[in-house]
Amino acid sequence: MDKLIESFPTQIIESLNIARQVHLNTPKNKFSQIVICGMGGSGIGGKIASQWIVDEINIPVILHADYDIPQFVSEHSLVICSSYSGNTEETTSAASAAHKKGAHIIGICSGGKLKTFCEENGFDCIIVPGGKPPRAALAYSLIQLINIFSKFELIDKSRLIEIENASSFILNEQANIKKEGKEIASLLHGKVGVVYAGPFYEGIAVRARQQFNENSKTLVLSHAIPEMNHNEILGWEGGDNRFATLFLNSSDLDERNAARFAFTKKFISSKTPFVMEVHAKGANRIERSLYLIHMVDWASYYLAEQKNIDAVDITVIEALKKELSKI
Repeated sequence: MDKLIESFPTQIIESLNIARQVHLNTPKNKFSQIVICGMGGSGIGGKIASQWIVDEINIPVILHADYDIPQFVSEHSLVICSSYSGNTEETTSAASAAHKKGAHIIGICSGGKLKTFCEENGFDCIIVPGGKPPRAALAYSLIQLINIFSKFELIDKSRLIEIENASSFILNEQANIKKEGKEIASLLHGKVGVVYAGPFYEGIAVRARQQFNENSKTLVLSHAIPEMNHNEILGWEGGDNRFATLFLNSSDLDERNAARFAFTKKFISSKTPFVMEVHAKGANRIERSLYLIHMVDWASYYLAEQKNIDAVDITVIEALKKELSKI
């Protein structure tokens, strides 16, 4: 896992090279909405990408993580199905349901049933290198999503340039990223982690939760400010030292959310001493996001090391898949 995390900046460049070679079919209809189907490490790219472009794209982007497809999907829908293996049963089922509704479908995978489905039905399918755990292949789905939006002229092409620059940026910041990753791991060791982020970085907080779940085999919760100020903040009233709180701060919070962020940190710090704040570095939202992603990836690995467990192992998930195969 450490080698896979180390290669993240290189994986970004590799995915950009794949993107440059992609040619997509011209849609028959104008899109009314985009639905991104995906689960776990394959699906989180949709949430992060949608938050990168929320200020720019002028049609709704909906995230979907289930077997069926929303009723509103039609011939005016772009449905992007992201499954790293190509065999995620929820995603392949959703692809089939979207096909029945006449949607324009694009697959992102390394092969498997999704690739076959796309080939048999004349849909575009962007093929990425396989052989990695899906959570260690985030750059592939994330960048191909931005590439799809760009090729359909739904966003500016400069987003891909920002991603390329971000690869060099996080490579240059490796020492600091690893240092803070180790500090985060030490904070969370023996605790239930709680990760808070601003509204544009909620996907990063979810990514952190997933990475600590899968790599570190530990429970971590996540929430976003300002939403948690309307409910979860009251859960801290009694204080609880079983939890350790990580705040993912960024320089692009608006004035009111910045005030909320500061108040929330001060309040929780009065209830437990196990609080840490990290500041995203970078010239834009994409750089800051990739900086934080790389940091929490390292933190999840370092926590696995501290616990002396295998970061790659997913025995329980494999057992669940085996049980489902009996149905």
